[in-house]
Parts: sequence; C-alpha cells; structure tokens
Amino acid sequence: MKKKIKNLHLNNNEIYLYAIRRYWFNPKNVLTMTKKELVGSIAKKAGVSLKDANVALNAFVGAFGDAMKKGQRLQLPSMGTFKVEKRSARVVRNPRTGAKLNVPAKKVVKFKAAPALTKGLK
Repeated sequence: MKKKIKNLHLNNNEIYLYAIRRYWFNPKNVLTMTKKELVGSIAKKAGVSLKDANVALNAFVGAFGDAMKKGQRLQLPSMGTFKVEKRSARVVRNPRTGAKLNVPAKKVVKFKAAPALTKGLK
C-alpha cells in the first residue's frame, strides 16, 4: 500500500522510517523548520523569489553572527533579544563514573522572548 506524504510516495515500511526520523528522534516531538522551509516561508510572505529570500536570510545570519562575535545585543521588538553572556568555569561530575571534570569558562548566546512573541504562542 502506497501513501502520499508531502509529495513523497512511500510504502508502509518507508512511512514508518519517515515517522521515526521526523518524530521519534526529535526531543518532545517538536517539529523543526529547516532552512529550505524558512526560505520558502520568507519568499511567500515577502512576495520575492526563493533566491532573493535565500540571499536575505544569509545576510541576516551573517550580520547576526558578526554581532554575537563582537558581544553586541540584538533586539528585534516583535521577537526578542539575543545577547552574549559569559558562563563561568565550573566542576561537574560524570554520573556514570563519578569522576569530576573541569569545564572551562565560555561565552554563550542567550535569548529572551518579547512579550508579543510569547502572547502569540497561547
């Protein structure tokens, strides 16, 4: 028996494997949007070609990365704020062996959602 999933013609075994890859290995069964899907969504909403949307997304990702490397904050009013914070060095324990490990200090990117974004999730 063949079924059609997102323009794919699959038999029952292939459907099972597709479902496992898409949902089973995904924590909390959260659907993930790929870059290709994001570019398609941007192109549709902005009324531009896929190529132009891809160029715009790549430019945004590049500017975002440069801002984070410089330690700058990035505020998008309807989305939220991204900022770089220092995580201090710490000692952790391996739960299996009980061995203590030193984790060096590092910088991490933090995100705080804007109220407009969290309100839209309800």
